Amino acid sequence: MHRHLPQVARLLAAFVLAWSAVATAQTQGAATPAPTSENASPSAEAQRQVNQPLNNAPMWREVRSGAPQVTTVTGRETNVLIQSRGETWRAIRNSDIMVYGGWAIALVVLALAVFYWIKGAIALHEPPTGRKVLRFTVLDRTVHWATAISFVILAISGLVMLFGKTLLLPLIGPTLFSWLATLSKNLHNFVGPLFAVCIVLMIVHFAKDNLLTGDDWKWLTNIGSAFGKNEVPSGKLNALEKLWFWIGACVLGIIVSAAGFVLDFPNFDQTRQTMQWAHMIHSTGAILFMMGALGHIYIGTIGMVGAYDGMRHGYVDETWAKEHHRYWYEDIKAGRVPAEEAGASTVPGRKPA
Repeated sequence: MHRHLPQVARLLAAFVLAWSAVATAQTQGAATPAPTSENASPSAEAQRQVNQPLNNAPMWREVRSGAPQVTTVTGRETNVLIQSRGETWRAIRNSDIMVYGGWAIALVVLALAVFYWIKGAIALHEPPTGRKVLRFTVLDRTVHWATAISFVILAISGLVMLFGKTLLLPLIGPTLFSWLATLSKNLHNFVGPLFAVCIVLMIVHFAKDNLLTGDDWKWLTNIGSAFGKNEVPSGKLNALEKLWFWIGACVLGIIVSAAGFVLDFPNFDQTRQTMQWAHMIHSTGAILFMMGALGHIYIGTIGMVGAYDGMRHGYVDETWAKEHHRYWYEDIKAGRVPAEEAGASTVPGRKPA
């Protein structure tokens, strides 16, 4: 038996050597990357590091190519290490949207200030009668003010997030700005869905009063008369108010709300590129919305005497109705439009004229 031991030992040694060779070959085959044009072999990579030390451009080009890599995180785009389109989005946000959008809003504010300085508020050309006409019901005003308040919150918080780092941070410092930015972000995220609901309510509730007619075209072609003594007659809402409703509330309101939902709820598995497009659409639409809203707010407050009373208290003076919405006033007097008339004492905080 002892004479067979050398043969068994030689067989075991041969088996171990063969197994080691196979394992080494498999390990080297798994660890060696596929040759590329940038890195054909380990020796070529080593030589490149000697000739061009710290040059990792080939590696980063491969990373930024968008080709799927290896990841343990599940989800769309999780195997894309760097999305190069993000730099394009950042450049558009920081240059086009911020610069052009900021100047557009500033120019609208400046134009309204100059107009008010030159023209002042649009006043009545006849003395008020003291008799009040119901213009907006409680439901009208509730829907309008819910939309208006949510819009103002979104506008201010959105401006802080868009321009705050450039304009506010150098003025108020990082501590206060970080608090303000966090507050703005949370307000924007939670008030946004409420604004979308208000937009739907606005469309459903006010659409019937904003249907365009032939008289609206005549008013629009003579829009300058609204700032003079003989304003072209109009119904309950003039052509400019109707256009603001359809373009602002309906078109821009829906676009901004839809894009906002994409940004507000990333858990719907949308890609980063989808959210980048949504952000650009949302920001552009919001800036256009704010530009139009500035004009609407101006006319509804300091720009026209008596206009704010209609949305604040629901009533306007009979003279105001006759001068600015003559067809509506005539329909009321003829009984074609049901409307309540009341003494000036009905309006809170007012005394009879």
